[in-house]
Amino acid sequence: MPTPDNGTIAERLESLAALLDLAGASFYSVRAYRRAAELIRATPAPVAELVRTGRVRELSGIGPSIETRLRELVETGRLAELDELEREVQPELVGLARLVGLGPQRMVELGRTLGIRTGDELREAAAAGRLREVPGIGPSTEAKIRDALERPGASPRRGLPLNRAWELAGGVAEALGGEAAGDPRRWRDSSEHLAVVVQGGQPDELIERFRVLPEIVGLVERDERRALGVTVDGVPIELVVATPDRFGTELLRATGTAAYVDALGDLPDAPDEEALYRALGRPYLPPELREQPYDGEPPPLVELAQIRGDLHVHTTWSDGRASVLEMAEAARDLGYEYLAICDHTRSVRVVPGLDADEVRRQGEEIAAANERLAPFRVLRGIECDILADGTLDLPDDVLAELEWVQASIHAGQRQSRDQLTKRTLAAVHHPAVRSISHPQGRIINHRPPNDVDLEAVFAACLATGTAVETNGLPDRIDLSAELVRDAIRAGVRITCSTDAHSVQGLGNMRLSVATARRGWATAADVLNTRPLTEF
Repeated sequence: MPTPDNGTIAERLESLAALLDLAGASFYSVRAYRRAAELIRATPAPVAELVRTGRVRELSGIGPSIETRLRELVETGRLAELDELEREVQPELVGLARLVGLGPQRMVELGRTLGIRTGDELREAAAAGRLREVPGIGPSTEAKIRDALERPGASPRRGLPLNRAWELAGGVAEALGGEAAGDPRRWRDSSEHLAVVVQGGQPDELIERFRVLPEIVGLVERDERRALGVTVDGVPIELVVATPDRFGTELLRATGTAAYVDALGDLPDAPDEEALYRALGRPYLPPELREQPYDGEPPPLVELAQIRGDLHVHTTWSDGRASVLEMAEAARDLGYEYLAICDHTRSVRVVPGLDADEVRRQGEEIAAANERLAPFRVLRGIECDILADGTLDLPDDVLAELEWVQASIHAGQRQSRDQLTKRTLAAVHHPAVRSISHPQGRIINHRPPNDVDLEAVFAACLATGTAVETNGLPDRIDLSAELVRDAIRAGVRITCSTDAHSVQGLGNMRLSVATARRGWATAADVLNTRPLTEF
């Protein structure tokens, strides 16, 4: 059984909280599970390992009851209570609640009062004016619910991170023999619209197969060649059944934003997207760029195959799950030429960090790995914390020994804009620092970006030759695509890195590269497309 990562554990706890809420559990129990899910999602250390070693209660907010659930999940891969609730509580209500913007408890009360359990029944009750029979549902709430039901493709309250969005859309596409589209195909960092386009086959049969998939808790719309399902997260997934001669047309329509697609005008029938662009007399535009109207020749965007090394990974020296050698061998097997080991420093505190002596001892292990793996190169690196006063968390003489130093902020994010900017600028100007990692420090859906003046940071990076990172952790994607484009316009080089804490985490390079592509980055803009000798 594979070890669940932090995102999977958090998702299971969030599902348990939602269903406990529906079942009428204590507000404080539901809130405890939701807070635990948020904590786990934002924790850099692998929580499964903390559970196995009996250290998970070191995380503030994890008590004995939640520890018991976490142990069950890590050891068995399941939660018996969640399985039971999924049988007893209609999950469709959870998805509907989130889709129409109601809390789960309010929706279950509405369902009990009106005797409804499905989307169709809710739609019928709304059309008949029965929503006003529910205590607490006034005219404005009724109008909001009716509007959401009439526009079921509207945005949910919060989007899905890229890995979860691809898991959902990709799973549905694989099950139906189609192709994932919508926000995930544009590699949007928070996906609100998921779609799958299938060609050929019997529409009724495909829609029925779609309806009974475990990812789908109910259909909120259905016609001859299209259906709209909803997940337990309240995220709509659109299914389009295209005829073979229109597959390219429907795929483009389901991929681009409304602004981009509308600007193309009437779309001719085409079996694939390349044929469609030829018919439109336009150059092919990669899905990542289909956000706003664009009629020019796109630049040659950076490709995953052009990445020569990963410049941000962790090992068991701090909060990673694999040794230096294991991470290096996995990177070499991916075809990389180099890998920078960048474990945390001590001041991070919530995870193990290295002091000066440990950095030097780790250097001996890195030297041994280099002897074994040559000509592959393991770089002595560090993810050095920027302290509250702008100094770095290691002495200058230790930093000077290292081959790749990146600096980041992990604490004090509530400081003022001026303070955060001064801290970051101090690191940019430090002679040992080569890159600023996850410059905004955000956790998508959980922690807003740091209030830092990135225009000033980019100007300083240009002057000093310091790079900025776009981090491939799906909960970070930091810098975002828009800020990648700003950095490139400012003349600053970026690094595409994974922040991997395991061998599997190296696979997040595709998320980082896709984000760089959304930021219109070419290979020349990305530092780690170059041979090591060039930088």
